[in-house]
Parts: sequence; structure tokens; C-alpha cells
Amino acid sequence: MTQAPGRIGLVLARASQVLGEEPYYHEFLEGLERVLTPAGLSVLVKVVTDRAAENATYEQWAAQHRVGGVILVDLSPGDDRVGLVRGLGIPAVVIGDPSTAAGLPTVWTDDAGFAREVVRFLAGRGHTVLGHVSGPLAFAHTQLRRGGIEAEAADHGLTLLTAEGDYSQESGRTATEQLLAARPQRPTAIVYDNDVMALGGLETLKDRDLQVPADVSVVAWDDSAQCQLAVPALSAMSHDVGRIGELAAAAVLDAMRESSADTVYEAPKAHIVVRDSTR
Repeated sequence: MTQAPGRIGLVLARASQVLGEEPYYHEFLEGLERVLTPAGLSVLVKVVTDRAAENATYEQWAAQHRVGGVILVDLSPGDDRVGLVRGLGIPAVVIGDPSTAAGLPTVWTDDAGFAREVVRFLAGRGHTVLGHVSGPLAFAHTQLRRGGIEAEAADHGLTLLTAEGDYSQESGRTATEQLLAARPQRPTAIVYDNDVMALGGLETLKDRDLQVPADVSVVAWDDSAQCQLAVPALSAMSHDVGRIGELAAAAVLDAMRESSADTVYEAPKAHIVVRDSTR
């Protein structure tokens, strides 16, 4: 007799060293567990190196009845994982924009709107040349952030310079070097798509003898203890990541009861925490 699965699956297609640097998923998992543990469920996390391995994991979990539901993250437009988990009959929830979910329930944060808010914040402090170090541009949430930043920069008549990272500290260093090499002007403020890349950026700015914030202001996406402990302390677009995890857990429980369909669970609004890196 097959026992009903007591686990919710989360597959992270990231290099393990990159994932190990990120506080985001630690906070997200804590939020998941606050809701799932009292419901008698645990979280099964698997880290893989690419999307093919992620898809193979869902197929294996379905064949072995290992999970009662899954949470999908880092979706791309037209992502094939949505159709795959549906075909496998696994209840699923998407963390991301509803446009990527094709009718699955979603936990949504307004990436484009919050990105515009960051630009308004920096424009209000007199910056006219901005840099944006994004995460992987294959991700829908990255595209939404980049689009929001581009649109708001255009509205304010600002110059925008861009570079792409992979959320690792090393990619933050490399991307910052690219932005500082831009001609004819280097940015006077840089927005990073996570706190870890921002820390790499701080190292590069220090190596180039540039003062933060006197020469370059820095804003991180996703607030964390690392932002508070950095020197100088990093201003950040702060999300309640633990609450996002709680919403995801509630959403997957609803999906397992077949009561959520295309429901959108809206995350709490993000806000900018001002610290020394933009003063």
C-alpha cells in the first residue's frame, strides 16, 4: 500500500556554490516550514545544475509518489515546467508573475513596479547615470525588473548601463568592472539584483579606489543580514521573504486540496531601506 506523500518538493537549478552564498532561500525555506510543519509536511529540497536535471527530478518524484506538491521558481516566459508538472499530475505553485504560470496558482511580487521605485529613489538623489547588474536574463522576473528600470530611467531622462550576473559574488565583481569601463560616463549609482552580487560590487569599487557613496551609490535587491553588516551598510529593496515562503506553503496546501486553480497570492509590498551606501 502506497503511503500518502508527506513532502513538498522544491528543486533549485543553481550551482551549489552560488546557492550557498544566497540568504534568500534560507529565509524562504524558514517561511515554508512555519506553515508546512504544523500541517505535518516537510520540504524536500534538491539542487541540480540545469533545467533538464530539474525536469527529470519531477518525473522521478511523480513515478515514485515522493511529493504531494511542488513549488516552481525562476520561471522563464513559456516555461515548459508548467506543462510538465500538470501532465504528471503534481499540484504546483509558481513563485513569480502570473503571466508565466499558465493558470497555476502564483505567489506574486511586482518586480517591474519595485524596479521603477528604485530608479525614482536614485533619481531623487540627483543621479543621472545608473548601472543595473541583473540576474540571468532568461528568468521572467529578471526581464520584468530590467523592463521596469529601463522604463523609469527613460521617463526621467537618465542614462542606463547594464550588465548580467548569475547571483554569485564573483559575477557581481565582474559585472561591476564592465559598468565602470563604460564610456563616456561611468555610473554614479548601481542597482544589483541580489545582496550577494552587491557585496561583490563593493569589493570591486574598493579595489578601484572608489568611495561608496561619495563616488558610487549602491542598492541591493533583497535585504539581508549581509546588507546590514557590509561596510558601508547597503541600502536595499527589502522584501519579506519569510512571508513569501509562508504564502507559498499556503498556496501549495490549497493546490493539494484542488481549491486554488489560478489564484494569485500577492506578497507584501517591498520597500527601500536606506543605509550608508546611498547617503
